[in-house]
Amino acid sequence: MALYLCVDCGGTKTAAAICDADGTILGRGSGGPSNITYLAPEAFIVAVTQAVNQALLSTPTPITLPLAETAASPFAAAWFGVSGADSPAAIAKVAEPLAALLHLPLGQQLAIANDTHLLAAPLRMYTDVRYAVTVIAGTGSIGVSFREGPGGRLEELGRVGGWGWILGDEGGGYDVGREAIRQILLAQDTAQVTGCALEKGVLIASVLDRFGVEDAMEILTGVYTPDPAPGTSASAKGNGEMRALRDLPREKRVSSLSPLVFDAAFAHEDPFALNILKTSAGHLAQQVALLLGEGVVSERVVDAAESVVCFGGSLVGVPAYRQIFLDSLASKGFVFRRVVFVDDAAAVGAKGLAASFKQAPV
Repeated sequence: MALYLCVDCGGTKTAAAICDADGTILGRGSGGPSNITYLAPEAFIVAVTQAVNQALLSTPTPITLPLAETAASPFAAAWFGVSGADSPAAIAKVAEPLAALLHLPLGQQLAIANDTHLLAAPLRMYTDVRYAVTVIAGTGSIGVSFREGPGGRLEELGRVGGWGWILGDEGGGYDVGREAIRQILLAQDTAQVTGCALEKGVLIASVLDRFGVEDAMEILTGVYTPDPAPGTSASAKGNGEMRALRDLPREKRVSSLSPLVFDAAFAHEDPFALNILKTSAGHLAQQVALLLGEGVVSERVVDAAESVVCFGGSLVGVPAYRQIFLDSLASKGFVFRRVVFVDDAAAVGAKGLAASFKQAPV
């Protein structure tokens, strides 16, 4: 039986999935962190081995790694999406160890790329699209476009965002929290200029409560208080909301507001909160529109009508927020042929890998 392996190597955990040629998932496994930016190759291989061995135990003929020196690989092909694999040099550090571990040759049978590539796996599963656009929006955000190249390999065409919370992360959790604070402060300024009282709807009331203040301008103190000393924890001090919030790094003080915005917008239908989400989703849509050709002429832009958009991340995991983003792009004339939310990158990657080999056997 031909087995196809996909491993999602992240900064928190390693997830492995194995499927057969028809895309049926036969085994799953998990291991420790495997971001190669922070780990030596030896530690990376330990995490991968743990995850793959756990997945292999569920297959019809369970075996374990490492394999005997002369043993054939149990896999027809493997695909690794690795956090920190942002350059050929970074990939080279783990390429040979992975080839030795799995007894697979580098190339079509053993592909190693950045973990954003896994989200593009649906491109291999649909015959009516030519491109994939991956859109990640969790705490941060990034957009990447792909087409299928020679031998079924994914070819990256363009990348937007991924600049981190100080410079970017449009449409992600930090951006939503920052936009909430900005709009609350603007509403306070408007109220002061017009001589009216600030109207405290569901979101404004919950944000003020989170900061433990009565006046909106006092939020600034909570935002700009220096980061806590290393090792300080909010639970250790426990002196109210403001104290607990100050014990978070400034980035987290802002990004932790995004659940309040989502709750106010969708559970309480607060128009103020909904406008914030439309603004943040619009920020992300503006970036992704560049991949689709807005304002540029290039052979590397993709046609939305011939593309599948592949979402990943906690914020775009909320269907209503995902739709706001899609509506923003539609207002610019960009409508995708297919829309997919990838909540299990390893499994989707394994199925996509199997599908690519079914279409073009090794």
